[in-house]
Amino acid sequence: MKNARQEQILKLIHEQEIGTQEELAELLNACGFQVTQATVSRDIRQLELAKVPGTNGRMRYSNRPEDSRELNYKYRRVLMDAYVSIEVSLNLAVMHVVSGMANAAAAALDMFDWPEVLGTIAGDDTILLILRSPDDAQAMLDRISDIVEK
Repeated sequence: MKNARQEQILKLIHEQEIGTQEELAELLNACGFQVTQATVSRDIRQLELAKVPGTNGRMRYSNRPEDSRELNYKYRRVLMDAYVSIEVSLNLAVMHVVSGMANAAAAALDMFDWPEVLGTIAGDDTILLILRSPDDAQAMLDRISDIVEK
């Protein structure tokens, strides 16, 4: 089922300019796949889809070109090199990084476009991550752990 759903996602993004997870979920449901936004989010991550400018000036999902994979690795590398620690309180997280690396690490976090992160604010050695809800904290911690522990 997962493979068929992901094949349908690739077909849909090639045929239409889809700009949000909600749009994609609606189209998948119309095609007979019962999905939630969380399922679509996971599929987008696994398929390594990226948002690129569409013909109407609006961002849309697309397969990542090969050079984007290299860029993705570089962002991961920035986080791996900068990371010191992270703590969460409700829907806020404070990440401590190596002095002078907060702007680069925050930019890397922003480029991942994680749905649970509303935004980041960087200082010199500290990043404030604003999460959509307290429930999103564990998902965000898991993502960061996957990156920094490799």
